[in-house]
Amino acid sequence: MTALDTPAAQRREVRPRPRPGAGRVFAAVLRRDLMVTGRELWVILVQVGLTPLFMLFVFDTVLGGQGIVGRNFAEMFLPGIIALAALTTALQSVALPLVKEFGFTMEIEDRLMAPLPTGLVAVGKLVIATVRGLLAAVLIYPLGALVVGSAPWRPEGLPMAFGTVLLGAWVGGAIGMSLATTLPVQRINVTFSVILTPIIWTGCVHYPWPRLSSVPWYQTVTALNPMTYASEGVRGALLPGVPHLPGWVCLTVLTGTAAALTWLSVRCFTRRAVQ
Repeated sequence: MTALDTPAAQRREVRPRPRPGAGRVFAAVLRRDLMVTGRELWVILVQVGLTPLFMLFVFDTVLGGQGIVGRNFAEMFLPGIIALAALTTALQSVALPLVKEFGFTMEIEDRLMAPLPTGLVAVGKLVIATVRGLLAAVLIYPLGALVVGSAPWRPEGLPMAFGTVLLGAWVGGAIGMSLATTLPVQRINVTFSVILTPIIWTGCVHYPWPRLSSVPWYQTVTALNPMTYASEGVRGALLPGVPHLPGWVCLTVLTGTAAALTWLSVRCFTRRAVQ
């Protein structure tokens, strides 16, 4: 059979399908991860419920019921708990899965084979961790209100509270990624304990930063903790009458910290992926 006798369908040149752009692939990866996050909402609820809600219960119901702390302490405490839930949930949401994915099975290779720059893969994980942190903050508010019986509500302060929680969650995700891609797997659990404990107890979760002026050395230590600015930002947005750091200071410090930790975490992720 000559070329002239070949059917037109067989003679037609088969053209390869165009490769999707990085933006389209990035959106598809995020969409998949968001669907997984929706199915794992109960996991986020458990993460929210363990430490923050027990802290609220002990300090308000137990200690407050005995008169050891004031009955209005819970209102000042709840904004700090909201910020704590956002930062720590984002930290755990990215750190624990990365430890597994970079482990013996190397599950991360499936994600790295996508037509995406390695840096964008890291940014995608930070975005999902931030979304989980935001969900944790949204969930902790009504749950905390149920525990303590009331909660501060100030609609005009919600944009400031949202911006602070968003930056706090991003900072938490960047911290988690930096730890998970830098430390040996066998030391990650010990490191979490070493890192999370000072984050919680020097982050002004339980008290406003200006009231630490009587202990200047401890006030200086808390100023080095990004958790302090997340707690103070939410507290100032919901309870402007309570002494707190100015909102612009909190947003400025959190933005600078988020930018620096994003650069560090993406670099650590890329280096670990190449290895």
